[in-house]
Formats: sequence, structure tokens, C-alpha cells
Amino acid sequence: CGGTVGAIFTCPLEVIKTRLQSSKLAFRTVYYPQVQLGTISGEGMVRPTSVSPGLFSVLKSILEKEGPRSLFRGLGPNLVGVAPSRAVYFACYSKAKEQFNSMFVPNSNMVHVCSAGSAAFITNSLMNPIWMVKTRMQLERKVRGSKPMNALQCAKYVYQTEGIRGFYRGLTASYAGISETIICFAIYESLKKHLKEVQVPPSSNGTERNSTSFFGLMVAAAVSKGCASCIAYPHEVIRTRLREEGTKYKAFIQTARLVAREEGYLAFYRGLFAQLIRQIPNTAIVLSTYELIVYLLEDHTK
Repeated sequence: CGGTVGAIFTCPLEVIKTRLQSSKLAFRTVYYPQVQLGTISGEGMVRPTSVSPGLFSVLKSILEKEGPRSLFRGLGPNLVGVAPSRAVYFACYSKAKEQFNSMFVPNSNMVHVCSAGSAAFITNSLMNPIWMVKTRMQLERKVRGSKPMNALQCAKYVYQTEGIRGFYRGLTASYAGISETIICFAIYESLKKHLKEVQVPPSSNGTERNSTSFFGLMVAAAVSKGCASCIAYPHEVIRTRLREEGTKYKAFIQTARLVAREEGYLAFYRGLFAQLIRQIPNTAIVLSTYELIVYLLEDHTK
């Protein structure tokens, strides 16, 4: 339920982020004065430079040209996929953790890394068709008043034009994005272990201790997701490029090289601000809720 509500409220940010990552983003030209030394007059030259629009510029453009409803493009596939993807992920994570605990030092960083990586690999493989349709819908630009494709129409169009393989475009970038999940959970588990060592003393009442622990887990989740997103974000830009229709981007490495050569390395971080605003609170709520459910289930079995 929390994931569904979060998906609805953060959908506009995701649409803006996807538009910022796209190669079809309309750049604006800015003219910078450039001093020309050695001239008789000493006057400066004007140097035109292309600048990527910011979050609010894209928001304004969508509202003016497409209308407020376009901020919720792709919400259908997102709502269909968010609950199953998280259920699959956490089920795989718990199961993998049990298996790796018997192979490595229990609850070590190696266990957390392997568990998170395995769960992300399975989840990405199963859910990629849904996320592919969602991205295509978010990238579709329709002028105000025209009717955009719904999820089923978009899926049918992808199948007719690209076949089954079309639904798995960007999967290699999603696999590269497993590094984000691994980094996130490695940091999160380390912070969680540290929180247990410095938690409220047992003399305090149970309610105060539990609320403090819950708040601490939310902060740990927010910090870990923020760090992981900043480190591994480039894979998101590459994935969006691979999912564009009629794109020149064909493979992960080829896309990375093209983006770096044509737009510079900063292009790999377009939309990062929108991603951080969207993901950090969402992940904090999801992970802390997951921990609370696990705690209540363990307490109930006792």
C-alpha cells in the first residue's frame, strides 16, 4: 500500500527525470561573454553554449505544451509493477540471505552484497517488460488535447514494431544498476548494525526505544539510498537511451561512449536531483516498513 501511494505521489518527478535523461531533451542556448585579449578595442566576443534545462524548466514545458495529465504518464504500469517487484525482491533477498549465511560469515557484508545482487538480478529480469512500457509512455510527447497511448496500446505497439526482444531493451543497463542495490544494502546493513550498538538504553520504555529505532532505520535507509544513487546513477541515463524508440543507441558500452563523446560526462547525471527527491524518502519508508513487519512477525512467533 505504501509503495502504491508513493508511486502515485512521485510519478511527476519520475516523468521529469526520464525526460531529462532522454536524448530528445530540448537544449537551450546561452550566450556567455568571452574576453578576447590582444584586440585594439578590447571588446569581448560572445560564445554560444548549449545548456540542459533544469527540473523546473521541464516541469513548466510539460504543463504548457502537454497539460498536467502528462505528469502521470506511465503511472498504470508503475502501479501494476511496484507491488510485485518489491514482493519478489524482498522474498528473494530474505531467501538468498539464508543461503549465503550458511556459505559465508553470517550477516557479513559479503552476505548482504550477494543477497542484494541476487534479488536485484531476478527482479530486473522478471519486471523489465513492465518498466520498458512505462519508460516509453513517459517519453511520449503529445500536444495538449491529443490522446496518448495507454499501457496496453503501448505494449502492443512495442510488440508489433520490435517483437518480444523490444520488451527487454535496457536490461543490460538494469543489470549494471544492480551495483546501486548492492551499494545501498551494504551501507544500510552497516548503518543498521551500528544503530543496534548505540540504540536507546534498555532502561527506557519499549515504545520510546522502538520509535527511536524506527526513525534511525529511516535515516539509515535514506543515507544509503542517497549514496548509492549518486555513485551508480549513470546506468539510469544509459537505460533510458536504450529504451527510446528509433534510437541510435544499441548496446550498453556503445551508448556510454556515445553519450560521453557527444554530450560530455555531466550528461550521465542529468535528472539526478529529481531522482534523489523521488527515491530517498520512498526507499526510507519502504525499508523501514519492511524492518517493522519483520520485527512484528518475529515478535509474534515468539
